[in-house]
Amino acid sequence: MTPTHDRRWLALAVIGVAQLMIILDAAIVNIALPHAQVALHISDANRQWAVTAYTLTFGGLLLLGGRIADYVGRKRTFMIGLFGFAGASALGGLAQSAGWLFGARALQGAFAAVLAPAVLSLITTTFTEAHERAKAFAVYGAISGTGAAIGLIAGGALTEYLSWRWTLLVNTPVAILVAVAAWPLIKESRAEGDRHFDIPGALVATGGLALLVYGFTEASLHSWTAPLTLTLLSVAVVLLVGFVWWENRAANPMLPLRIVLNRNRGGSYLSFLLATMAMFAVFLFLTYYFQGVLHYSALKAGVAFLPFPLGVITSSTIASRTLPRFGPRILSTTGFSLAALGLLWLTQLPAESAYATHVVPSMLLISLGMGHVFVPLSSTALLGVPNHDAGAASALVNTMQQVGGSLGVAFLNTIATNATVSYATSHGGVTNAAVVHGFTSAFAIGAGIMALAAIVVATLIRPDNGPSQERAYDDDKPREFETEFAAA
Repeated sequence: MTPTHDRRWLALAVIGVAQLMIILDAAIVNIALPHAQVALHISDANRQWAVTAYTLTFGGLLLLGGRIADYVGRKRTFMIGLFGFAGASALGGLAQSAGWLFGARALQGAFAAVLAPAVLSLITTTFTEAHERAKAFAVYGAISGTGAAIGLIAGGALTEYLSWRWTLLVNTPVAILVAVAAWPLIKESRAEGDRHFDIPGALVATGGLALLVYGFTEASLHSWTAPLTLTLLSVAVVLLVGFVWWENRAANPMLPLRIVLNRNRGGSYLSFLLATMAMFAVFLFLTYYFQGVLHYSALKAGVAFLPFPLGVITSSTIASRTLPRFGPRILSTTGFSLAALGLLWLTQLPAESAYATHVVPSMLLISLGMGHVFVPLSSTALLGVPNHDAGAASALVNTMQQVGGSLGVAFLNTIATNATVSYATSHGGVTNAAVVHGFTSAFAIGAGIMALAAIVVATLIRPDNGPSQERAYDDDKPREFETEFAAA
């Protein structure tokens, strides 16, 4: 193994830590939120902004962040994102009011939107050989799949033994250490040729995505037919349609439509959206089940999620080794099917303790499935993308995950809330049985979403054998799929 080879894998290690920090930060605050709410006198109506302030700016600015990575330079953008995230985290940890905390969380999301596309772009441009790229994406897939669960565990431990503030403050030294370690290991790269920013496209896309997430959040707080909800969703649709129209005509589009109109990439992006819609809701409802129904402490609730990261790490390792042989279609379809079965198992969750009989088996099925989803789809979504578009394509992967998670939590939380109210009305009040009925109703919809994702993969991702695979990724590079996914 050459010294250069060693440095690339060391670079992947530090890049992986940065990605883990981004992913877990969306979850780490969840368990600490009740403590922060008391300390900062946050009302029940406003507490959700500690989460959505992060997801709104993160999801809304990701596409712009991808183009910044392409044009400014991936290494430079990576460093800017790290130091900005460190500063925003410190600001949040020192918050003395609700507005202060919400503003810091929004700033965290903005720098995460710059950092996340740089992470994927660096992986894409660093690992170009098929087998090495599969291994690199196995690491990325394991991190993406386990980050939320690890965040819940870390959040529980930090809240119980230190303070809720450390769920934010811990990012500051970690981000600085990653920046120092990464500087000598990562090579700079950026798009060649015209590097003008598509400012109109950035404004329209950011506004549309932010309003879409905001509209779904309002639906979870009020109703789908509330005037504000309908207005937000309508304006979001108009803006996103306008964005597509503009990108098809812009001289320097922020998101070249050739990226998403490619059949394999388009299928991968849509599947990511559906996967995170269902998966993030699992974390939300099981967190409330552990703490609200079973009365677990914050730490015990976090530890209860351990089967999930273990399952994802195991399945990601398997997927990285089998991807060159079986291709993304078989692995992803299998993964979504396993996840759907796991969610169906959760629909039988009782109101009393059923951790060993229901929670553990279902988490293992979902996590084993997700490893077989994240590795092949991450690779497929970025395979064959020209260097000029690497940041935009990478940003879209993260956008689908972030927006999917935000929409899924809002949508399924509305389903759960309505089901709980209906059950309580017909059974004489809100009891644990009513609350769990709401959860299981949402899990049933989540199982349907996972099944739909399996259908999307089976329909859109090209077969692993046959002449059609030659144009699976880039019509300008017809042999690239055959080269990348040749049999081991």
